[in-house]
Amino acid sequence: MQKSKRVLAFDFGASSGRAIIGEYDGEKISLKEVHRFSNDPVSFGGVLYWDVLRLLHEIKQGIIKGREAGGFDSIGIDTWGVDFGLLDKDGHLLENPVHYRDARTSGILEEAFKLMPRERIYEITGIQFMELNTLFQLLAIKQKRPELLERADKLLFMPDLLTYMLTGEKTTEYSIATTSQIIDLKTRNWSGEIIENFGLPSHIFCPPVPSGRVAGRLDKALCEELSAEPVPVISVCGHDTQSALTAVPSEEKDFAFISSGTWSLFGTELDEPIVNEKAVKMNVTNEGGYGDSVGFLKNITGLWLIQESRRYWNRRGNDYSYADLENLALKEEPFKCFINPDSPEFGLPGNIPKRIKEYCEKTGQYVPKSVGEIVRCIYESLAMKYRLTFEKLQDCTGVDYDKIHVIGGGVKDTLLCQMTANACKVKVLAGPIEATVLGNIVVQLLAGGDIENISQARAIIAKSEKVTPYLPKDTKIWDETFKRAKEIVN
Repeated sequence: MQKSKRVLAFDFGASSGRAIIGEYDGEKISLKEVHRFSNDPVSFGGVLYWDVLRLLHEIKQGIIKGREAGGFDSIGIDTWGVDFGLLDKDGHLLENPVHYRDARTSGILEEAFKLMPRERIYEITGIQFMELNTLFQLLAIKQKRPELLERADKLLFMPDLLTYMLTGEKTTEYSIATTSQIIDLKTRNWSGEIIENFGLPSHIFCPPVPSGRVAGRLDKALCEELSAEPVPVISVCGHDTQSALTAVPSEEKDFAFISSGTWSLFGTELDEPIVNEKAVKMNVTNEGGYGDSVGFLKNITGLWLIQESRRYWNRRGNDYSYADLENLALKEEPFKCFINPDSPEFGLPGNIPKRIKEYCEKTGQYVPKSVGEIVRCIYESLAMKYRLTFEKLQDCTGVDYDKIHVIGGGVKDTLLCQMTANACKVKVLAGPIEATVLGNIVVQLLAGGDIENISQARAIIAKSEKVTPYLPKDTKIWDETFKRAKEIVN
């Protein structure tokens, strides 16, 4: 191996993106952010779109700044799951990808289960049912805009679409494909049964490829435009959750984790999927991960509730920082009311604080009045949801986990980390914050032969990053309150 390997990771979240260079010196990975940008959806004609051409522009800026910062040997892209673009036979994008929070799939599950039984879909895919899943987005297109599917030649998920824009190569990486709820877990390929029952055109789906493969090289015209080298673009774990899972710094094979951010992904890593009655009842997901592993996890609405509430308050003349909201919450009396974070009314943008008040009133609870009370309600509800999910996870896997790794941006939310330890009654190990980026980076290094295996990758991350422990406190009062809260948060 050369003395130092440098790779460029693009990590796209639901509200922002970053370009970060990871430098591996043979022992540790150091990170250097070279570009950061907002990722703002655009509403037009009653539809919520992703501005994908703007995202391409930001990728170009990241490549230029990465070159100016010393260069890089490869590129990897990860994004959120389920969303996609449709290309025509000439490779042109038919329209901007639609945002998973668009209302087009509202109420569509009932229609879907008329086409195919819920139990059979889960038996094939092992994926948690959510209206925003790709399968149901495609059903909505088929029902409302069939001409789009008639013109479509290929479907590319967001990281694959951005990779195509860089390389001209159409590929589908396996981890992102599994978020669709169309992949057969047994064959690790598209389910012909689902495609047939939903009346979808089978030719639009590219054969899924394992993460860690070279998708292509930076296009010649782009190299000339950006004064860049034709470096390989690696199909890393395209789904950001699986990139983050790859970076959990655990020395143990069996571990529990929460990838904490806009969404909270609570689960573990398995060698084989679990598709049984308990898993169906829990509505848990079995996503493809690096090296044919399975991310067995529950998708929970996470810090979106805080983020969207803050946006609502600040649009009305306030200037709350996240630290301000945490301090206001700490001043309020605990355990006055709870919500189910996954209740449908909290999924769409808008006046979340009002919806929380209405939810509490509807469920016969104390109705929070102040900003601090609303924020405290959100935090405590999330912690109680984690406790409920943790118990179900252990029941499904038969493993008693003695700690929870919290990774991702939510690591910075110290109040939620401590509440998670209190509610779940186990130690929380918080870090790394940049788990998704680190997962992106180590898969590039694995693809280049610079790291031998995932165990070595996790050991390198553990040496490279800070991890903060949180010990459980006040567990008796949390235990007593959970008995009251669990029916509400379930």
